[in-house]
Amino acid sequence: MNSSGLWNLTEVQFCFALVNNSCPRNVRSMLSVSAMYVVMIGAIVMTMLGNLVVIISITHFKQLHSPTNFLILSMAATDFLLSCVVMPFSMIRSIESCWYFGDLFCKVHSCCDIMLCTTSIFHLCFISVDRYYAVCDPLHYVTKITIPVIEVFLLISWSIPIFFAFGLVFSELNIIGAEDFVAAIDCTGLCVLIFNKLWGVLASFIAFFLPGTTMVGIYLHIFTVARKHTKQICTGPMMKQVGSKSKMKTSSKKESKATKTLSIVMGVFVLCWLPFFVLTITDPFINFTTPEDLYNIFLWLGYFNSTFNPIIYGMFYPWFRKAVRMIVTGRIFRPDSSTLSLFPAHT
Repeated sequence: MNSSGLWNLTEVQFCFALVNNSCPRNVRSMLSVSAMYVVMIGAIVMTMLGNLVVIISITHFKQLHSPTNFLILSMAATDFLLSCVVMPFSMIRSIESCWYFGDLFCKVHSCCDIMLCTTSIFHLCFISVDRYYAVCDPLHYVTKITIPVIEVFLLISWSIPIFFAFGLVFSELNIIGAEDFVAAIDCTGLCVLIFNKLWGVLASFIAFFLPGTTMVGIYLHIFTVARKHTKQICTGPMMKQVGSKSKMKTSSKKESKATKTLSIVMGVFVLCWLPFFVLTITDPFINFTTPEDLYNIFLWLGYFNSTFNPIIYGMFYPWFRKAVRMIVTGRIFRPDSSTLSLFPAHT
């Protein structure tokens, strides 16, 4: 990432005016700064509140205590932590182009950034595995997706990103071979994560391309299986009966809804994260000349995936909408509210 590309040499301002070797501060118009703060604070608040509602809903209502929902709960906790621990500090760094919180916290922040984003992506991958068994092998779903299996999913989703993030950043393996560039841009108030050619590829593969390709492949297979099931229903003996047209319309609607849902899931995930990880791979090969603002745009686009997660994986569930209404209206504080039914009576 080119940290100096946007520094205005005709009107230089410094992050720390009284400190030697202070980084130049990016000078923006008041309108630009205000707009950026509004957008980023809005994203942080939406991410925080959206995932907090998911956490409260699943932990409070006993009817939602299922293996699948525990996976969604853990992902919501991950995205909530990202909105509290990572995004506010990234906001200040992105807008001011300065880091005011010290070198040690810079490393800790970078670790939490990599860890929580990777953990969130791993959760998305394992949720796709859960959906695979629910759609493609429904008869054995209950016996295959159990609490112990979910515990293994959660162990993998948290342990690998933790070791990967903290091990990589504190060992500084990611800057081997790029020491000259790091020394050239080093100044007080700088906090950037530099990846050399090797770790730019490896980090992107571990954090995105491996789980992402798995997730997209599983969802494509789910869609293929769902279409086959629909065709079998529509072309079976029931087609000759009086109610066949109604049944075919119902199947068509279900297929359309499934197509729309899977398209949104895959589309949002790829749209949010692909640009950032492509940039992470290519940047060291173009001598770290990526403009700082472009890097920040792609980084925040990735953060937005955590904003959209509670919408995608929450709003599609009727129980979630009912839980939100109960939380907003205060009914959640009534005695025995945790045992109330969130599902239609016929289910």
